[in-house]
Amino acid sequence: MSLRVGVLHTVPALVPVFHELLTRLRGDLDIVHAADPALLSGAVAAGGVTDEVREGLATDLAALRDAGARTVLVTCSSIGEAAVESAGAIGIPVARVDAAMAQAAVDRAAAAGTARGGQGSILVLATLTATLGPTTRLIERAGVGREIAVEAVVVEGAAAARAAGDQAGHDSLVSAAVRNADADVIVLAQASMAPAAGDDIRVLTSPDSGAAAFARSLEGLG
Repeated sequence: MSLRVGVLHTVPALVPVFHELLTRLRGDLDIVHAADPALLSGAVAAGGVTDEVREGLATDLAALRDAGARTVLVTCSSIGEAAVESAGAIGIPVARVDAAMAQAAVDRAAAAGTARGGQGSILVLATLTATLGPTTRLIERAGVGREIAVEAVVVEGAAAARAAGDQAGHDSLVSAAVRNADADVIVLAQASMAPAAGDDIRVLTSPDSGAAAFARSLEGLG
């Protein structure tokens, strides 16, 4: 028997990425994808989640619920916080794609700080200002009581390059920011940044870890 789940995106290009990740982890999934770029564009224009974005988010989550999804994975870090806050009113569990990444970042940074007898450091890189707040707050909550410092920076020009269809330019700017970073752990806040991660062992991205955590969370559902 298949298990129907929902995945909510704001970047349509991530639909096949997460479909492949999730079906590879669990072959019994019946995945309903919803892609709503207006949620992200609204948050970007306002510098954060607005009432209008929340209304659209609630509509999308309700549609996935009504389509039979038992739970929803939200792949956009900019709206993930608001999606979790809306989950109770909509009546469907919601998971953030970046939650596992945030916990891993805290654990790694704290270990690095302990090893040298000081404070661990995490640098959050994003291409959109709207993503910085939600991701930073998620990491800070995961790090309560741990000796870590969190800094958040926008990679200037990367979002414009991607919007213009220059994926190589976007990836180059993100990669340069990674190379120039002075931190124990580097978090690429948006799932769409993952292709630019390179091989720097300090870098954490959300697609693989987020999909794996979501798949594990389904064990009690079927």
